[in-house]
Amino acid sequence: MAIPPRAKVLYATGMRVGELCRLSMGDYDKQLMEMRVFGKGSKERVVLLNESANKWLMEYTEKHWQHLSNDHPPQIKDPLFVSRQTTRLSSRSVHRIVLKYARLAEIDKPITPHTLRHSFATHMLEGGADLRAVQDLLGHTTISTTQIYTHVSMERLRKVYMASHPRA
Repeated sequence: MAIPPRAKVLYATGMRVGELCRLSMGDYDKQLMEMRVFGKGSKERVVLLNESANKWLMEYTEKHWQHLSNDHPPQIKDPLFVSRQTTRLSSRSVHRIVLKYARLAEIDKPITPHTLRHSFATHMLEGGADLRAVQDLLGHTTISTTQIYTHVSMERLRKVYMASHPRA
């Protein structure tokens, strides 16, 4: 099952679905493997891409995007993610795409684009990322928002406790 690049990018970056939908071609820098994102309150931040997410995006912009636009090369102001009609993808469309692939993967619990953001944050923390780094990656202004938003598994807490406490 081929998961579409927009869903992959949501998980790989932890960005909000609205941020993803507002991206334009000029916001994506494939050489630096990053995107300029405008978050809540029109705050700008840079979202980093890993190699595989960057590869997905390059393939999408070079093949899929141009195919949808009748081989029209993308311009800086063009939307990064487009519908079949080559219009900017809506948040609702992304939500439907995520639901479709969750059903195809036979995932029984409710999955939304926000679930991918939450999973990104949780996996970053479980992988050893600092809470402040996750805060920056998510674009949160306060650490308390990140603490509430992300939950760290008991297994991760137990490992940290055992590795850090002098009497453990």
